[in-house]
Amino acid sequence: MVLCAVRRQLLGCSSSCGAWARMLQRQSSGCVYSSTHGFNLEEIKEKLQAFPGGSIDLLKQESGIAVLTINNPSRMNAFSGSMMVDLEERVSQLESWTDCKGLIVQGAAETFCSGSDLNAVRAISNPQDGMKMCMFMQNALTRLLSMLTEYFTQCRLPLISVALVEGRALGGGAELTTACDFRLMASGSVIQFVHKHMGLVPGWGGAARLVRIVGSQNALKLLGGAVKADPGLGLQIGLADGVLEVPQAEEGADTLLQQAENWLSHYTKGPAPVIQAVKKVVLSGRELPLSEALRTEKDVFGTVWGGPANLQALASKSKHK
Repeated sequence: MVLCAVRRQLLGCSSSCGAWARMLQRQSSGCVYSSTHGFNLEEIKEKLQAFPGGSIDLLKQESGIAVLTINNPSRMNAFSGSMMVDLEERVSQLESWTDCKGLIVQGAAETFCSGSDLNAVRAISNPQDGMKMCMFMQNALTRLLSMLTEYFTQCRLPLISVALVEGRALGGGAELTTACDFRLMASGSVIQFVHKHMGLVPGWGGAARLVRIVGSQNALKLLGGAVKADPGLGLQIGLADGVLEVPQAEEGADTLLQQAENWLSHYTKGPAPVIQAVKKVVLSGRELPLSEALRTEKDVFGTVWGGPANLQALASKSKHK
């Protein structure tokens, strides 16, 4: 059952909006990096595929909610090189799924994700390859969070996403949670940015996203202190949006995934075009300067005004009763 209600921290648009808009004007691929930055997608994929292990599994459901599972239990679901490539491919599959409304990201075998597989990290420890891996994962996770293109009205992945955190989300796993709109933490779970202990800082975009979620002071505490954020602290600082009770063995108890699906359904109930439009206007309001956000809102409004859902609602409901 959901023990705690949604606690969403509303953040204003920061001074980075101008830089964001300029970057959008340069790119239409939905990626942070392109060939102009020395980024060669196929070359990086080939390097990463040299470090196999595990998988990223995608299940598309008729409800319009997809489940993305990080599956490498023998390494606490750490990302191997081939799993990074899997992630990018699964994001591409989601981008082409027109009926998608929601996404749950979970880990296999009762743990979320422990970041990068150290075997792969040691093998690509030179700065040049490390930077390429960083760029690759930033692109994949930025697309997962639904980046707007330079046309503003086009949101590549307009779904509402939630990270279902069971067990531990460490390092890159903690960064992955920030690439979702919401985070649900199971009782006993922990989100911990352990990068400092590894002589690093986040490189998959986790620091920038974390500041937007919890604010700069809380982000400094989490990163500088490598603080273990349990569900209580997560709710207190806005890192978690709800806490799920781990079900006991009795028959009939909802699994954590079922609980997460029920929680998410409150926000994905309704026609896909409307849910996708909601995500688009919220995303543009957060990421774009006000004038561009207003134009985006107008354009997105035009895609649903007079549409099937709008006409059906007008015919069957009255808001004045």
